[in-house]
Amino acid sequence: MTERPRPSRLQSGSAPKGRGELHSRPRAQLHPGTWWLWSISLGIAATRTTNPLLLALLITTSAYVVATCRPNTPTARSYTAFVKLALVVIAIRLLFAIALGSPIPGTHTLLTLPEVPLPDWAQGIRLGGKVTAESLLAALYDGLRLATLLICVGAANALANPSRLLKSLPGALYETGVAVVVALTFAPNLIADVQRLRAARRLRGRPDRGIRGLAHVGLPVLEGALERSVALAAAMDARGYGRTADVPPAVRRTTTALTLGGLLGVCAGTYGLLTAEGGTYGLPVLLAGLAAALAGLHLGGRRSLRTRYRPDPWNARAWLVTASGAAVAAALTLAATHNPAALHPGLVPLVAPTLPLWPAAAVLLGLLPAFIAPNPKEQS
Repeated sequence: MTERPRPSRLQSGSAPKGRGELHSRPRAQLHPGTWWLWSISLGIAATRTTNPLLLALLITTSAYVVATCRPNTPTARSYTAFVKLALVVIAIRLLFAIALGSPIPGTHTLLTLPEVPLPDWAQGIRLGGKVTAESLLAALYDGLRLATLLICVGAANALANPSRLLKSLPGALYETGVAVVVALTFAPNLIADVQRLRAARRLRGRPDRGIRGLAHVGLPVLEGALERSVALAAAMDARGYGRTADVPPAVRRTTTALTLGGLLGVCAGTYGLLTAEGGTYGLPVLLAGLAAALAGLHLGGRRSLRTRYRPDPWNARAWLVTASGAAVAAALTLAATHNPAALHPGLVPLVAPTLPLWPAAAVLLGLLPAFIAPNPKEQS
């Protein structure tokens, strides 16, 4: 009797798990809260400077990360709308500076507009008059700083999946989080509907611009928004949205006291840190308020009847992304304290802004997510 040869792994249909297969597995997505912490940190860094070169570097950093890491979803495509809104904010700020003037004195007059006389009770306000280069630059710096904040919020909205972010919220904030997520997803879905309807009208040879095009596009967009609202309400009702568990009255009273006391402590501690008189008690009160508020949220989560399916892990890459944003915020805060002239270019007299080296290098740390975050093409 001859022994039948055993089939190899390749013949039996099971391929060996080699080094190539392990490396071809897609990496897990980052926790959605990571992107919000990273974006908020960049926004905090933007509030510490009016240097247009640093602000432009912050915008470029966020734009590169969004272009590299954002998924192919309607929410991710809303980043362009935030950029356009930022440009509108800059234009409005410049128009206000031209029409209403600026308290900053200037010697470089660009043009002189007809000035409208105002009554005595409107002292300090003027309409028209001289428009100086100093006032325009001050308006441009302020508008660019606000535009950078809007773009950072747009980056968080483009990178973080709202539904996954809602799943990661504590139980006590679930209902509030649903309202926030619905509000955040309204604008991207509205923009996607407008783009889809305009493309359909162009394919049919009909106008999609102007008053006529807006009138024909606006009604289907509002109809689609109403249909989504009805479907969302039905889905929430079917999933038992708003159900709460029965907890003892003592636990409810303790939760309310801890939450309200913690929020009051956070407000008092923040005020103490921002004032010179409260520097001694500000930090302890703030930490105590945070601890009380977190304890209240933990107890309040006992009233929420829900479970998490496959919760998003907070892994080492999430810590690195968060740390990169925090490092940018900390570096610019430190630079604003020790070298304010570099982060706030002079206006009277006019001084050309220069790029400080080590704050600019610190801003480049915000590019770290583009190299360690998972590629969205690997997730599909």
